[in-house]
Amino acid sequence: MQHIDVLNNRFADSEVTEVLNFFLDQYSGRIAFATSYSIEDQVLTHLLASTGKSVKIFTLDTGRLPEETYKLIGSTNERYNINVKVYFPEYQSVEKMVQTKGMNLFYDSVENRKECCHVRKLEPLKRALSGEDAWIAGLRREQSVTREGVNLVEFDKRHCIIKINPLYNWTEDKVWDFIKQHKVPVSSLYGKGFTSIGCAPCTRAVTAGESIREGRWWWENPDTKECGLHVS
Repeated sequence: MQHIDVLNNRFADSEVTEVLNFFLDQYSGRIAFATSYSIEDQVLTHLLASTGKSVKIFTLDTGRLPEETYKLIGSTNERYNINVKVYFPEYQSVEKMVQTKGMNLFYDSVENRKECCHVRKLEPLKRALSGEDAWIAGLRREQSVTREGVNLVEFDKRHCIIKINPLYNWTEDKVWDFIKQHKVPVSSLYGKGFTSIGCAPCTRAVTAGESIREGRWWWENPDTKECGLHVS
């Protein structure tokens, strides 16, 4: 595998399709795409399907997702003739956490919220990425202060895996332009003021003047608003 800095320089001005084709070939059979059904992930699903190449696509079902997300899973599978693999948290860990700290423990402290994210997201992600050498994600620099330093190609130290963020330098307007042009299916929650969608109890619509991820864990400070999936 070429050095990460070399790859970032090589593809700095490349189209997303070129980036995807390169890494799908480079890691054929050993690369996965993690989708949360955000607008960014839906764009990537469309582009990946358009390549005609095989890639493992998976999602994490935390058990607390909005009904709108479940509907989108079905419509996306049908639209692109794919079968997204769903990973669930270990039920023993969920039961222990809830019995010890309550069903909505995440409202009580950042530590509790991170514990919930660990059980419902990080542990399933670890299983999902087991045996893979690279994974594709829909991160963009513009999304939040915690993502301003995102690069096209990174090394995820936690999972010892190459991570590719093909939309890292896209603006939100560019994402929506693509969606409208290609009629990409998205969650109906975006039409209700939601701009970043996660678990139902941890996501709300935003108001005028609020940032894209202001509706995620709105009771926390901006610099803690990550579940841990994208923090090495």
